[in-house]
Amino acid sequence: MQSLSFENDPARDGQMIVNLGPSHPATHGTLQVVLQMEGENIIKAEPVIGYLHRGVEKLGENLSYAQFIPLTDRMNYCSPIQNNVGYVLAVEKLLGIQDPPRSRVLRVLLSELTRVSDHLVCIGVNAVDIGAFSAYLYIFQEREIIYDLLEMAAGQRLHTSITRIGGMFRDIPDEFVPLCEKLLESCSKTIDEMESLLTHNPIWADRTKGVGVFTVEQAVSWGYTGPCLRACGLPHDLRRAQPYLDYETYDFDIPVGTTGDVYDRYLVRTEEMRQSLLIVKQCLKRLKEIGPGPVITDDYKVALPPKDKVYTSMESLIRHFKLVMHGMEVPVGEVYSATEAANGELGFYIISDGGKSPYRIHVRPPCYPIFNSIEDKIRGRLLADFLAEMGSMNIIAGELDR
Repeated sequence: MQSLSFENDPARDGQMIVNLGPSHPATHGTLQVVLQMEGENIIKAEPVIGYLHRGVEKLGENLSYAQFIPLTDRMNYCSPIQNNVGYVLAVEKLLGIQDPPRSRVLRVLLSELTRVSDHLVCIGVNAVDIGAFSAYLYIFQEREIIYDLLEMAAGQRLHTSITRIGGMFRDIPDEFVPLCEKLLESCSKTIDEMESLLTHNPIWADRTKGVGVFTVEQAVSWGYTGPCLRACGLPHDLRRAQPYLDYETYDFDIPVGTTGDVYDRYLVRTEEMRQSLLIVKQCLKRLKEIGPGPVITDDYKVALPPKDKVYTSMESLIRHFKLVMHGMEVPVGEVYSATEAANGELGFYIISDGGKSPYRIHVRPPCYPIFNSIEDKIRGRLLADFLAEMGSMNIIAGELDR
């Protein structure tokens, strides 16, 4: 696919059009960027969006509010629980309800575990693209432990769909906590090992420092959020700026960079993993303090009643039937709710007309403005720099195209 904007470009002698993707191994998904190059130098770079468009938002208009939850898993498959949590928080805001205290801690716990997993994928794959394969082998063993924890909690390793409107599908099992405590210790050591391989490595520094430099003003004008924004020097994090799930009561820092280049993004994500592990440790402590308790609301107009009540109570049986066949009674209105996902601000805008399905769902993905800015960041640099830049942007095609 050749970009139309390049067709009438003068002085094309010695230049060529290169289609990077949508099946290039360094794009790690169905992404395409059309490059206009002169030798190894990039003159223009035009991102092409839509190869993985599945009409997720349109599908949501024909599903019940609860049925849309599994679709959110498929947007950012590196940290699906954060998508679940972001969506159900928007619906709960529309309903005017709140999940139980134990559920809120579990949501934070699992969200921060998947934030670590997402950053491990980003750094590990970015290192492979640049040539540092050893770091990938060290850190992906921790990702497997996180997947084991997700499997314990949800029964599935990748597309968990454990979050429910009004709470969680179920509580974590007894064996979850010991393995999670083991992860806290092993993952911290692995991050140290990763830093010993990369942070002060002169080859890694040469390939990442000064690549994709962005000022705070440029980042804000493009709509940057998340690690890519904080690497530019702005300490903006919705967990602090617009707290949700009691994040204001947790003790953690917001790491920032100075230049916004690939190296600073790596440093920010590395420190964010350490901070997420600190939050996970606090969550485990809070779960012990709270003790056993409900993990989903007892408002059976929103959540399915327990099976034992369905089998023994006529009212619970009716509620079960009404929820499954007719859905929730959602008031007419509209709402926007945003959370701090691994890549930045993940927002859900929902319009309700009072029916069992949303009248309109729109997702604000953090990847969209970041991917669109790629020409500003890579113009005039080498093709090898482009691959380093793409990896540190951490573009997830399922979230980008929806």
